Amino acid sequence: MEEKEKRSPPELPGEGAGASPDLNSLCSHVNTKISNIKTLLRLRKIGQEPSLKTVLGKILHEMFLFNDLLNKMELECLHQERQKEQLKELQEAIEGDYNEAQQLEENMPLHLPNALPASAASLPEKKEEQCKEAEPGRPKKPGKESKHHVKEAPFITVEEFESVPAYMRGRLSYNQVNAVIQEINKAVASKYKIMRQSAKTMSSAVRNLYFRFQEEETKDTKGEFFIVEADIEEFTQLKADKRFHSILTILRHCQRVREIRGSRLVRYAIC
Repeated sequence: MEEKEKRSPPELPGEGAGASPDLNSLCSHVNTKISNIKTLLRLRKIGQEPSLKTVLGKILHEMFLFNDLLNKMELECLHQERQKEQLKELQEAIEGDYNEAQQLEENMPLHLPNALPASAASLPEKKEEQCKEAEPGRPKKPGKESKHHVKEAPFITVEEFESVPAYMRGRLSYNQVNAVIQEINKAVASKYKIMRQSAKTMSSAVRNLYFRFQEEETKDTKGEFFIVEADIEEFTQLKADKRFHSILTILRHCQRVREIRGSRLVRYAIC
């Protein structure tokens, strides 16, 4: 008879050199759970002892107080964050006002507008002219100034600027708008000085400008003082950009200029 093969007993998890790493981790996890259960049982027994119940009650009360304190601290942190955002917005607003005030100081206009409306401001002059005409024995002399007078757009007042809708003004300032009016008046004066200049004294470049001015005239511009964007860039340092057109919208709203369109050209006439 053949001899029966002897079998060795199976190895327990974690024993022997050939034990699987997964079995080792499982044994460690089970042992940790057993240790936690034993700790909970010991704590349960402690809670049942009369001498320790008072201490555990005080600890629980302190935990509730500590939780309330944490909630208050969280609310205070949120409040501080809101205050921080408000202070940041306030700082940006103050910096914007400071920069605007500094710009106003550096670019103070040479001519400040009259607080009275244009119609009211012209009443004393008209009245004085009427009185001079009514004086007996005083012949009326035709003046050269009225013949060569060039119409100008008056500066806007603070009240007019504040009455402009906010969406029109944007970030434009009162001083910036009046600065553009000053440049427009400069362009109008330069244009009509050429228009009244003798052809014999014109240079080639001036003569070309004169011919362009003549081509831009229409039946709708008769008796009007107007310029186009090319005149702005020719006679001033301004650029016909988005900011310039935004200011023109304000000037049209305040009835300083009006548009005359025709032949695919926009003419800005002085009101």
